[in-house]
Amino acid sequence: MAGNSQRRNRRNPGSKKGASVGTGGHSRRALEGKGPTPPGEARKGHPKQRAANAALKRERDAKARAGMRRAGAGGRGGRGGAGSAELVFGRNSVVEALQGDVPANALYVQQFIDTDDRVRDAFQAANDRGIPLMEAPRPQLDQMTGGMNHQGLVLQVPPYEYAHPEDLLSDAADAGQDALIIALDGVTDSRNLGAVVRSAAAFGAHGVVIPERRAAGMTAGAWKTSSGAAARLPVARATNMTRTLEAYQKAGLMVVGLAADGEAELGDLELLTGPVVIVAGSEGKGLSRLVSETCDMRVRIPMSGLTESLNAGVAAGIVLYEAARLRAKRQALSAER
Repeated sequence: MAGNSQRRNRRNPGSKKGASVGTGGHSRRALEGKGPTPPGEARKGHPKQRAANAALKRERDAKARAGMRRAGAGGRGGRGGAGSAELVFGRNSVVEALQGDVPANALYVQQFIDTDDRVRDAFQAANDRGIPLMEAPRPQLDQMTGGMNHQGLVLQVPPYEYAHPEDLLSDAADAGQDALIIALDGVTDSRNLGAVVRSAAAFGAHGVVIPERRAAGMTAGAWKTSSGAAARLPVARATNMTRTLEAYQKAGLMVVGLAADGEAELGDLELLTGPVVIVAGSEGKGLSRLVSETCDMRVRIPMSGLTESLNAGVAAGIVLYEAARLRAKRQALSAER
């Protein structure tokens, strides 16, 4: 019986009793070390790895939403940034942009959209201008606008092609004219920028210069306010406004800043007939300290005591009109001689 038990245990190594058959060294590799245990973040299925992946996803989603909201939104519609292109969304905003000749690459339309007068007007304006209509499901439009209320219409506006500040001097020289340039210091309202561009084009200026940072750019709102003038007049971006003004001075231009406490009145300013840069600041803060110190002269617009200040669009328009009047007078006198 004992012999049978020993034979049975040899055939069944899992038995608790008796001797068992060895591996003969075949499992030696299983006994070798596998190195240090990797951290939890690197181990598949580990709670720390799941937490790290979730945090990374939240960070990516936050960056994507921030990019969509970069240009902001408000009122009846909104504008959002996606890459370098601009998005105008909301039925009223899209119709106004299309009817205001704002350039556009495509009009995205939600599938199965409920049409009304605004949707029909958007379709008609896009067709008249040859802008392609792109049908898209609502989730795609929600993603494009960062979850904003797009009302089924999203207009893609191409990025504005800014000129270099030196290009404005070249344009004046090519036209055989003394340079007349408008520079905006700290103007953050795109409607003010559009109004300045419109006035500059109307009174014969050679371009507008804006700061690259902390200032309004040529958005769809600026295009609309300019009433198409942005397509005719170059707008340049300056990396450093003070250095740009100093470069203009070296090129022979006078730099005239508009300030409520300026030492000269606009009516006494004959130098507007020569090469000049007119600098307007924001309505609230006016000219910055460095820009103000760079100006060759600061000029005030005479007003009644009831009005303390004018916004940049109105102030620039008044000075541009005076410059155009004085230049026309000079040309008439030269012609008589």
